[in-house]
Amino acid sequence: MRKIPVFFSALLILAAFLPFSSCQRENVHTVYAITAEYAPAERTLSADMSVAYVNQTENVKEELFFLLYPNAFQEGTTPPVSPMRAPAAYYDGESYGKLEILSVDGGTYSVDGTCLCIFLDEPLYPKEEVQISMTFQTVLPKVNHRFGVGETCVNLAHFYPLLTEEEYCDVPPVGDPFVSECSDYEVSLTLPEEYSLACGGEVQTIAQTGKKTYHILSENVRDFAVVFGKGLSCSEMQVSGVTVEYWAKDEGEEGLRAAVDALAFFSRTFGQYPYEKYVVVRTDLDEGGMEYPALSMVSSALHPSEVPTVTVHETAHQWWYSAVGSNQVEEAWMDEGLAEYSTALFFDAHPTYGLGREEYVSRAERAYRAYYSVKTQLLQGADTSMRRPLSSFSNGYEYVNLAYHKSTVLFDRVRLCVGDGKFYSALKDYYREFSGKIAAAEDLIACFHRAFGHVEELFSSFLDGKCVV
Repeated sequence: MRKIPVFFSALLILAAFLPFSSCQRENVHTVYAITAEYAPAERTLSADMSVAYVNQTENVKEELFFLLYPNAFQEGTTPPVSPMRAPAAYYDGESYGKLEILSVDGGTYSVDGTCLCIFLDEPLYPKEEVQISMTFQTVLPKVNHRFGVGETCVNLAHFYPLLTEEEYCDVPPVGDPFVSECSDYEVSLTLPEEYSLACGGEVQTIAQTGKKTYHILSENVRDFAVVFGKGLSCSEMQVSGVTVEYWAKDEGEEGLRAAVDALAFFSRTFGQYPYEKYVVVRTDLDEGGMEYPALSMVSSALHPSEVPTVTVHETAHQWWYSAVGSNQVEEAWMDEGLAEYSTALFFDAHPTYGLGREEYVSRAERAYRAYYSVKTQLLQGADTSMRRPLSSFSNGYEYVNLAYHKSTVLFDRVRLCVGDGKFYSALKDYYREFSGKIAAAEDLIACFHRAFGHVEELFSSFLDGKCVV
């Protein structure tokens, strides 16, 4: 395992003083350097961030766009929290969050809700690099959510300006509205000493009076997230050269076992897990789980019998989202459907968990048919197309049934059509070819076409809504 160099913290300090000019370098990843400190009494994170970005497009860029996810939690907005779960999620009543940009060097800027636009000082040509820096303060809401101060833990995801495209700067109320290329993160996070930190990167800890500073290096990841809280304990195991950490306030044997088994199975089935560490943390969530590169959040509110299923699903996302990216805003069925069906495949190969593939797919099919029946009876019709933006889903019920349940049925039909050997061969090719990239739906379908032949009609019948399951 490569260690963090001793001059790491010095680099973070120097990054803020680098000249903001265009040049060329070999590393094509965007590099984020973040220095931040959390103040629990105010629920605020004060931070400096420098970003080194290389223009990998064929176009000249005059502006860059960043998603300001915390601004979706401002007063007067519709937060990305399910209305049905909101009363439990907001455990202490209404609470709000925001991200305030205090300064930007490297260009002028404007903020419009959840969108930060930086107008560059000079045009950025293809293959050229620009370095910019900014100072910001993030206020976390009191909510059991992927971003917020929960009842027992702090979930720190999407707390910083995330480089993306202009069209992906909105935050609809359902789904995961994140489309980002793989980047490298160098983060220095200072917390009160009583907190324990769970994160997927390489960590070096420096103790101070009443505080701890964590220097974290996460390379080749789509985004950066950590969880911290009081009273968390860690148990770990090794599998195929990977350290699996399980953080919780209890022993959590069922979760650790599921994480280890799933990591081993998916590595054998799809391709080697891409990181040296995998972390699962039981934390406060309004949903069952949430995935990040090398880190999975699993709700502490789950019944013990539900923990393995959620853990396996989130672990599958290490392949389908973390490694192989997709457009979660326009094509949510791709990563969610593959993660769900991978979960079914896992249980089929591990009968001791008491849930096989046929039963898993059957549950998804029954749930989807019930949804379709309700929709057609109440609305005299239902739009069952799957290739649609998150903003087009009327509610979470529709989103789950199309992005999760119908997608599960689709991949099961594909497997039955092409056979096990060609099905697994196609997914291995897909993983090998598109790891570290953002794949389009056509890329996934092309992998099955190369393995078997004409499957385009099968996919389109589901994706376009022509097939009523």
